[in-house]
Amino acid sequence: MGMQFEPGMLRAYFIAGTQDVKDKSKTLQEIAKQAMEAGITAFQYREKGPGSLSGAKRDEMAADLREMCSDYEIPFIVDDDVDLAIKTHADGIHVGQKDERVTKVIEAVGQSMFVGLSCDTQEQVNIANHIDGISYLGSGPVFPTGSKADADPVIGVDGLAKLVQASQLPVVAIGGITEQNIVELPQTGVAGVSVISMIAQSDDIFRTVKVMNETFEK
Repeated sequence: MGMQFEPGMLRAYFIAGTQDVKDKSKTLQEIAKQAMEAGITAFQYREKGPGSLSGAKRDEMAADLREMCSDYEIPFIVDDDVDLAIKTHADGIHVGQKDERVTKVIEAVGQSMFVGLSCDTQEQVNIANHIDGISYLGSGPVFPTGSKADADPVIGVDGLAKLVQASQLPVVAIGGITEQNIVELPQTGVAGVSVISMIAQSDDIFRTVKVMNETFEK
């Protein structure tokens, strides 16, 4: 049995894969370790797009990051890959709307891990409200983003607030979040923020993670 889900895990949620490391003098492991040291509350391994690893290299990276998360006692979440999630004994799995159906994923992982689902429209939130076995929703992109090539239209702070209101589950915001615009998010009712480049390309990971944690201190 993995870690039980708690909404506090969404406060400072870091998503990354090899493709997100732009400074080649650093490794993903080094960045992830710094982020954990700095106090992130969850880590999602998302290996996708140009420059990403596959096969044995990806499995080794996942195993490394999994072990690190255990050491720092933070949940290790796998993006959209049931086999990898099971193989690494992940605490959670995150599913997008374009991925395998969430009900299938819930069946496959059973009680062994928690499930997060991306929901960017009111309709998607309403459907999620009626599915047993989802722990949290990820909603966005709140602001314009460069990290995902296939990013959906920006929903904005008001759009995010409407989704939070409609959702029966805790929501984590995603998309284009920076140390400057993060201050606009607590008023929407989200439990926290999930970020890729805000941490992966930060010039000071400790400062960045501190900002995330302090913004959502309850």
